Amino acid sequence: MPAVLNYEPLVLLPRREAPKFTPIQEEILALKRERNAVILAHNYQIEAIQQVADYVGDSLGLSYQAQSAKADVILFCGVHFMAETAKIVNPGRTVLLPDLDAGCSLSDSCPADRLAAYKAANPNVYVVAYINCSAGVKALSDVICTSGNAVKMVNQIPADRDILFVPDQNLGQWVSQKTGRQMRLWPGSCYAHVMFTVQAIEKVRAQFPGAPVVAHPECVQAVRDIADEVCSTELMVKFAKETPADRIIVVTESGMLHRLRKEVPHKTFIAGPTDTCACNDCRFMKMNTIEKVRDALKTMSPEIDVPEPIRSAALVPIQRMLDWSKR
Repeated sequence: MPAVLNYEPLVLLPRREAPKFTPIQEEILALKRERNAVILAHNYQIEAIQQVADYVGDSLGLSYQAQSAKADVILFCGVHFMAETAKIVNPGRTVLLPDLDAGCSLSDSCPADRLAAYKAANPNVYVVAYINCSAGVKALSDVICTSGNAVKMVNQIPADRDILFVPDQNLGQWVSQKTGRQMRLWPGSCYAHVMFTVQAIEKVRAQFPGAPVVAHPECVQAVRDIADEVCSTELMVKFAKETPADRIIVVTESGMLHRLRKEVPHKTFIAGPTDTCACNDCRFMKMNTIEKVRDALKTMSPEIDVPEPIRSAALVPIQRMLDWSKR
């Protein structure tokens, strides 16, 4: 195990006053009106992007927002599979992604051709796909889930079905433990979340005694086991509001702290560290910059397109998720 470096933990103190928009943010807001665009941003985006977004949330909330969007343009500030999902559920809109190379290591771990081969060899398997996957994988799946609704999705699958959970084995393991359902787990993981270690979390916990640890289920089991709460990013906001603690250690991508500080301004948030740094950034999420957001609205590119056969097939399990989530 690498030696733990001596670093100061990243602490986001309570917000004192509303931020003023910078000139480039003002330019984005003007372009948004001109293009009749809506800006959707994932919780892991940088603060400057979150500030100009119409909606900031997790994958489930963003899916609902993308489906219901009436604007001509959806500018999706996230990674590639998220923008694809927006196009799948709302094909009549122009969907833009600030950086076309903003991919996802987890999505890449499950190529559609490999899943297709697995299904051919196991034709009766019921495929539950975490939304962090490509449109091609979604098209091969029976139901999509997010970290916030995965337990609910699996609980609605007939007990006699053999389940394959793709692509995140850590989330799948957690869902299996929560539901009691045995599942086959695809060997994929989020590179950012597996960087959190027990050693690093225990060290920061010692620096902030009494501060609860809330961790994302994409973390490895050893980290989940020492957390006070394991939940999706959306439920982290609920936890932060309801816990009596004034300081909270947040074990997920660091962009989440901006959202927490905005919605729970009277509390202090400490970024969960890794063995080598005081916080944890997803290099793909951070490929989107405020300048690229502006440029996307200026040039109306890069535009996301999903071939219709894949789009229509992928819509079925996504719609099933959206419908089952309302039950």
